[in-house]
Formats: sequence, structure tokens, C-alpha cells
Amino acid sequence: MVAVSGGEPTGAGSAVDGDLRDLFGQSIAVFASLAGPEHVVESANPAFFATIGEERARTGLPLVELVPELAGQGFIGLLDEVHRSGEPYTGRDVRIVLGTGPTAREAFFDFTYEPRRDGDGTVVGIRVIGVETTQVKHAQLLMAEHRALLEQIARQAPLAEVLDGMARCIENLAPQELLVSVLLADPDGLHLRHGAAPSLPAFYNEAIDGIATGEGVGSCGTAAHRREPVIVTDIGTDPFWDDFRELAQRAGLAACWSTPILARDGSLLGTFAMYHRTPRVPRDSDFALIRVFAGTAALAIERHHSEQAQRAAEQRAESAMAELAKAVRAEQELRTEAEQRAAAAAELADQMRAAAAAHAPAPHPEGCQLGGAAGCTAPAEIKLADSWGDSAWGCTSHTEEALIHVRSAFIASEELGGLAAYRDR
Repeated sequence: MVAVSGGEPTGAGSAVDGDLRDLFGQSIAVFASLAGPEHVVESANPAFFATIGEERARTGLPLVELVPELAGQGFIGLLDEVHRSGEPYTGRDVRIVLGTGPTAREAFFDFTYEPRRDGDGTVVGIRVIGVETTQVKHAQLLMAEHRALLEQIARQAPLAEVLDGMARCIENLAPQELLVSVLLADPDGLHLRHGAAPSLPAFYNEAIDGIATGEGVGSCGTAAHRREPVIVTDIGTDPFWDDFRELAQRAGLAACWSTPILARDGSLLGTFAMYHRTPRVPRDSDFALIRVFAGTAALAIERHHSEQAQRAAEQRAESAMAELAKAVRAEQELRTEAEQRAAAAAELADQMRAAAAAHAPAPHPEGCQLGGAAGCTAPAEIKLADSWGDSAWGCTSHTEEALIHVRSAFIASEELGGLAAYRDR
């Protein structure tokens, strides 16, 4: 930082200022010589006028009249203090907003306010010397934000959170008002879905959610179709926006630069768009910003797709394991049921053999009475009865069938004392 100090011989002030003006004439450093407590601009180099705007390139006016927006930002107060105290002031990376309304821009400066003195040492004015650090400051902020986004992606933050943070980051870093939108491609690449657009109106996001990819479908649909950037500098006249012009006007949008977001294999992941409130042509710095964040968005989206595929595979594996476990349980239940039925059948067979032996001496018909209309020629061996008092003799086969199909049928036993004894038990 250059600082000029010390006393000046009477009448030498203008010569010194002229030398300084010549010294800083072609420099990127900002130089201005201010006179009196009103801080009248006596002289300044081209960099100073380029900074405040060429339309204000004149001298003989107080600085606050030449650059009125400075009044509310503390700079005039600092000049007053330097003029009063005679002590220089140095600022580092000081933020300043130059201009007003849509043309306003944010800038950062390292600067020095150096008092000018006459031969008696009286402060007669102030020299302003500064170097703009906006690009350095923005680069530092950009790298910090970009690193934070990469950390979000690495820790597998939700895609919507990453894309929303990225959009807000770009909007905050841009020197002029900028609105960012990220659209995500469907798996077939034929439609684009809302991804992130924190500053665009909700009605606009809803209207373009699901737009087709194709030639002439706005900036984003065309960029997705072509797989290359599409720069529309004036939505009001560009034919790509014929179907969306009224929608864009309602949203206050006048320019749209869209870049396709592509995977490493060249497949379409989505689009990254920058909208402006006024017609505008991109600069080299805009293209650099687009490339950086389009690549970051691609990384985030690919990571998201990979995680989705992994989760889907895990869910399929879990589902298969659950189905396998279900099949194993069913097989075990069937086996248990079969074993129970086999045991019940063996027990019934034992009971029937015992009943046949017990009933053999008792008077009974020769043939089976349980063969139904077709009859049965097998010998009767076992007597069945039911709770209603009916009884019949049957062969082993038909007796087992009757026990299964006739409700409350049981093998009659003399030990039970007959049906009456069973009824009164």
C-alpha cells in the first residue's frame, strides 16, 4: 500500500498532487485528491473514475455529491475524522456498494486516507489511495463455499440440501443480482424436474417442473437436448422462449444462461441456469463460475444416483432375505404340521387297532356299514358312535374316514358304559 505523508512547501501541493496523479495515472490503484472539510474532488486518476462510473468523471464537486451512496456507508465520516485529527486511516478488504438499484455492485478495497498539509502543517485536504480487492475477496469466498459444498457431498448430505446451498452461494457471490436454478433429468433424459431454485417464484418453479428436453424448449430444455450451453441474453425477443415468455415476464426474468450437467460418461444429469432481471451478455468470469458449479452439481448428482442405486440394491437384498426367511418359516411350519399329522395318524392307527381288538368279541355285523351308497365288502371291525346316539360298524379304512369327516364321531368303548354313560359322564 502506498501512503504519502509529511509536510508540503507552500504552493507545492498542486505539484505534488500532479506528480501523484501522473504516477497513478495508468495504475489499477485508485487515487483521488480531496480538498477542504467538504472533501471536494480536485483531481483523480482514470481508475478512480472507472470505479465510481465514467458518467461521474468530473472534478470540483464534494465527494458526497459525486458519489452520494457513500454517505450511508461510513466513508464520509472517516474522511471527516481524518481531516479533523490529521491522523491517516487504513482499511483492509473494506466492503463498498457502488451505484444504486439494478446497476449497484459490491466491491472490496484496501485503502488509505492520508491528510494533506500546507506549509504550516494545517490539514487542507485528504489523499485517497486504494486498490480494489474484489476479485481476490470473491475468489476466497468462492473457494471457501466450494470447499464447504464438497464436504457436504463427501458426508452424503441430501441432494436437495447441497443444490439449494450451491444456488444460494452463487447468488451471494455474484456482483449483480442473479437467480440460480438447477433442474434434474429423468432417467430417460426426456424431461427435467425441479432440483433447486431458492430465489425464483414458486409459481415459476411449478410451471417448469417436468418440461421436456428438446430444441427450442426455453434455455434449459434446449441445453439439455443439445448437450451444450445455451445463452439467451434477451428472453423478450429470443424464439426459444416463445412458449414461456409470458411466464418469464410474470417472474421478472429477462435473460437465462443454461448449461447441461453431464455425467462422466456423457449422460444427462440435469441443467444449471443463471437468470437475470435485465438482458445481459455473460462475461468470461460468468463462464468460469458456470463451469465450476456445473461440475460440482454433476458430482453431487452422480453421488446421489450412486447412493440411490446402493440403497435400492440393499433394499432388494433385504427383501430377498425376508422372502427367504419367510419361505424357511413356511417350510418349517409345513414340516411341523406334517410331523404332527403323522403323529396323529399313528396315534389314530394305534387307537383303531386297539378298538378292533376290543370290539372283536362283541356281536357286530359282518360287513362294513360306512361304505355309503357304493357299499363296502370289507369286514366290520370297529364300532363308531356320535353324541346324538347314532352308531355304526365299519372297516378300518371307512372308520378313519368317518372320524375325519363326521363331527363328534368317536370310537365306541364298553368301558364308557355306552352312549348313556357318555351322555351322563
